[in-house]
Amino acid sequence: MKKNMYVCFAFLLFVVSASTISSCAFTKDQSTDVELLSSIENAFVGVAKRSTPAIVGIVSSRPMEDGEEHRQEGSGFIFRKDGHILTNEHVIRNATAIKVQLLDESEFDARLVGVDRNTDIAVLKIDAKKELPILPLANSEEVQVGQFAIAIGNPFRLNHTVTTGIVSGKGRSFLPDRGIIRYQDFIQTDAWINTGNSGGPLLNIHGEVIGVNSLIRRADNSPATGAVRAGAGFAISSNLVEKIGTQLIENGRIIRGFLGIRMEEVQRGIRIEAVYKNMPAYLSGLKRGDIIIKYNGRKVEDTDKFKMWVADSQVGTESKITVLRNGHERMFNVTIEEMPALHAGRSVEIDSVAWKRLGLSVRKLEKGDFERYTYLTDKDRGVIVDMVQVNSPIPIGTLITAVNGKNINSVQELEALLQRQQQELKELVLDVKSSHGEEKVTMQLNLSR
Repeated sequence: MKKNMYVCFAFLLFVVSASTISSCAFTKDQSTDVELLSSIENAFVGVAKRSTPAIVGIVSSRPMEDGEEHRQEGSGFIFRKDGHILTNEHVIRNATAIKVQLLDESEFDARLVGVDRNTDIAVLKIDAKKELPILPLANSEEVQVGQFAIAIGNPFRLNHTVTTGIVSGKGRSFLPDRGIIRYQDFIQTDAWINTGNSGGPLLNIHGEVIGVNSLIRRADNSPATGAVRAGAGFAISSNLVEKIGTQLIENGRIIRGFLGIRMEEVQRGIRIEAVYKNMPAYLSGLKRGDIIIKYNGRKVEDTDKFKMWVADSQVGTESKITVLRNGHERMFNVTIEEMPALHAGRSVEIDSVAWKRLGLSVRKLEKGDFERYTYLTDKDRGVIVDMVQVNSPIPIGTLITAVNGKNINSVQELEALLQRQQQELKELVLDVKSSHGEEKVTMQLNLSR
């Protein structure tokens, strides 16, 4: 009997001990889990605290035809300590006034440095009289699907709203090819973004910008509209943002190479759907139905990559394009021209004397032109042809250096000279410089306009 009692007591002691050990283990595991969650929570809190001083609210305005004022609200972030700010182009499109508000609620009038509608990127500048906090940009090539993503912006005027999620995908491209945003490299996220978030940063857990929040995609494959937007969020990759933002700060505009075709991706390469008359592809002999398989020796498989290759080509360079035509390979030498102003989303001055009398729209020579045009040097002076009317003997990108022997150094000089001579002469002789070299071109003046 005693032996049985000892056995029962020993078993009871074992059960109590095991229960105690199990309880301790549970408490220890629970403590570890809480510490882990607390560590993650602190990381998010730290990113929000460090980042918000560099994030701004943007309000742009423009007059409406009925006399009312249209206001567009969005977000942005400080890119350089001297007050350069990155945002979306659609946030400030056609604005006549732009206001920027910092975290301390101080407001500044912003100057538009440059825009690129083809990527939906814009750069603003404010004069704060002091160095400003900035957000560092990450290398978006290193972004991993599944990593944390943090969006900060001003949705519904709720300033510096912080939402979190993950990177759901990268390298996304889904907008129509004929849309204005032609160069797409989106990072997809499920972090909640909405009206007012546009232009704000998408951050990693280190507080580095991996993208600029730009749009929402709905189930019907179109950008969302209306006050509340449901769908997947998309941010322009930081590498593309840095590339475009830097060029806009340096030059005020983006100079891209252009072929002049409409295309569609097919199994063997990219099929040409249309060739625009008097454009580089047309002049080189490329035809509708040709399938592009190589560009300067590189295999062509992806439409977005191909468009980037062409866009990054220097104006005036001769590119080698290999196509399949009727089952046979053929190679064409194509002289790359600058993307026309309207294709680039830039306005063209059609009320100018140059447009009315010569059929040309011109712009001033920029510092960046020397780098993007193979035939220009930093010693050149004149004006650049930005757009031409049909059948013009002068291609886009041509530098006009003189008219009737008189040197031209600015758009204003050309306009004044044409204004004085338009009633006296029927033709003008232009000294020009282009991919064809330096030459004199006789232009007939249109006196009927």
